[in-house]
Amino acid sequence: MIGLVGKGGKKVLLTAALLLTPALAAPAALTPVLDALAAQPSKVLIPAPQKAEFSAGVLPLTNLGLKLVGSAPELSWAARDLKAEWQTRLEQKLADSGKLNITIGTRADTELAAKAKAAGLYTEQPEGYALWVDAGGAYIVGADARGAYYGAQTLRQLLTPAGLRFARIQDFPGLKQRVAMIYLDSYSKGVNDRLIPMLAELKYNAVLIMSNYVQWDVARAGGWASAGGATKAEAARVADLARSYGLEPIPLIETLGHVAWMFQGGKNLDLVQDPQSQNPYAYDTLNPETYTRVLFPVLKEAVETFKPKQIHLGHDEVRNRDRFPARENGKAVGFEKLFVDDTIKLHDYLKSMNVGTIIWHDAAFADSVVSSLPAQLPKDLTVASWNYNPAPDYPILSTIKDAGFTALGTSWGDPLNTETYAAAALKRGANGMIQTRWTGYFGNPSIWDGQADQGVNYVRGGNSFWNPAAKPLAEVDPTLAETTYRDLYAPTPYAQHAGQLVDLSKLVTRTLADNDENGWIHKGPDIDLSGLPTGNVKIGAYRFAISGAVMLKGARGAASDLPTQATIELNQKAARLAFLHTTGWTTPVNRELIGRYEIAYADGSKIVQPLEYGRHIRAWTELTPSSMVQAPGWRGQTKDGLAVNLGVLDWVNPKPDQVIKTVTLISESKQANPTLVGLTVVGK
Repeated sequence: MIGLVGKGGKKVLLTAALLLTPALAAPAALTPVLDALAAQPSKVLIPAPQKAEFSAGVLPLTNLGLKLVGSAPELSWAARDLKAEWQTRLEQKLADSGKLNITIGTRADTELAAKAKAAGLYTEQPEGYALWVDAGGAYIVGADARGAYYGAQTLRQLLTPAGLRFARIQDFPGLKQRVAMIYLDSYSKGVNDRLIPMLAELKYNAVLIMSNYVQWDVARAGGWASAGGATKAEAARVADLARSYGLEPIPLIETLGHVAWMFQGGKNLDLVQDPQSQNPYAYDTLNPETYTRVLFPVLKEAVETFKPKQIHLGHDEVRNRDRFPARENGKAVGFEKLFVDDTIKLHDYLKSMNVGTIIWHDAAFADSVVSSLPAQLPKDLTVASWNYNPAPDYPILSTIKDAGFTALGTSWGDPLNTETYAAAALKRGANGMIQTRWTGYFGNPSIWDGQADQGVNYVRGGNSFWNPAAKPLAEVDPTLAETTYRDLYAPTPYAQHAGQLVDLSKLVTRTLADNDENGWIHKGPDIDLSGLPTGNVKIGAYRFAISGAVMLKGARGAASDLPTQATIELNQKAARLAFLHTTGWTTPVNRELIGRYEIAYADGSKIVQPLEYGRHIRAWTELTPSSMVQAPGWRGQTKDGLAVNLGVLDWVNPKPDQVIKTVTLISESKQANPTLVGLTVVGK
């Protein structure tokens, strides 16, 4: 006999014979609850304000309206975003006026400036704002129009189903330039239409737009336009959309290196720097046609399309792949002069169109050339220093500034890289920060499903670039950045849905605690799931009845004797099903099919929900959210300090009027074995 810990700590005994059967089945015992799914606003404001105080109470929504004081475009943007928030979150309209108002304006209005001073929240910091909510209404007074807009982004986060939370906030950005990187490809509309409003809410003020593969007219005429690239019309649309959300578009067109874009379809090969290269990477700077045939026409079209203030020319990792220089005439000149001459030529061409230039730092400030090369470059360049490792400081920012250039820090994804670099940027007087994203030139959809962790980094960047002194979000709540990204990219109404908790105790095959190495994954009490609360438990927005784990068969020895499937006899209608699940072990094969849920209806029909590893389910020890298809769930630690988690797959029922007869979890017996910990029926 094997003892399992059930609800309330009671022992549930299952025979070894039951555990060795190829399939399990049991009728579901259901517990009705009012909050099976209850989406609620976070109490944490992101980005963290410089100064914020909260008191008990809310400003009721009844008879609440919106009042704009002034005519700046940013005020109309604020009204647009607030009205959208009301509609999405509350499924209500925010009136243009009411008995009480949300008043939005700037300190240019003397009456509003006086009110902000009386409230002790007045600020003159560029892009700053004063915000307060009390029984008399809500006020946003920007130091300028952009500040008023950012105040509206904060007010959105004070919205609850009951009203606006009382608050007193004085706020302004720590860094002047706050840039997030996005992409242009054939999938741009579906992705960037979600990302751009999200980035505005996170208080970025610019977007670095990867634009290598835009289908420029010169590329189309020359036969080297990529079918996967965005059209010029789409590029212009994205630029206009970004501006309408307060984000300055900065196209990134990689030059000198990373220029496979100009050799598409085997074209322009006479301009390759290294004729022996199998995958051309750099161009020949000594061939005038490099500029007249390709670079100058592309840059001219980019300026006409984006109407930018700056263009980022890349110029990084120039010698990382091909020989540079490779041609004899280039060897005679030398790398340093080739780099400087190319940079000046492109810089001067952009300057003739009143457009500034940004480059990456690594080639120009490499140890071998830093004493001489930077001094030869135009001092109105902006130099962005990328370093993707967390560090206590980044002295390169001062090196760049001391050489006479505007400096930007650039972060990516390593834990705390964004936060530590932002703090260094503030300390060393850099102009700002760029949060990069490297998801592949044609990988736009992966920001939600495939490389979603890079979307999570947008949240971290927004928080740290606005307020570099803010506590890292991971220290506030380990899942906060992840849940915020999911909520901002695909916002849902604040609503409570009744449902029923499914008691899985009759199907449990493994205890969560492993005191005798016969439970969980047979590794003993220091590496088990005993930290997961049991009983009637709220996990994120969902509620579950947790008693143990329905772990199924896997390729690992510790899971080889488990059942291959388990069936819950539900006999219940549902709007959706929430599965709290994981796998006992990982698999090196991303998107491997490791199992499935089969939902059988009383009418005899069946729907299969596949379980692809990393997309619908992942191991309890794997924290990186590669996909947002699965919602963040529980996060905790084992006794030996290992961070662990469980996710929630929210399955929307396409046939809510049909009775679901059974739900069956089936394992493919791979290394990653599906394990169900909770199941909740949402709606009827």
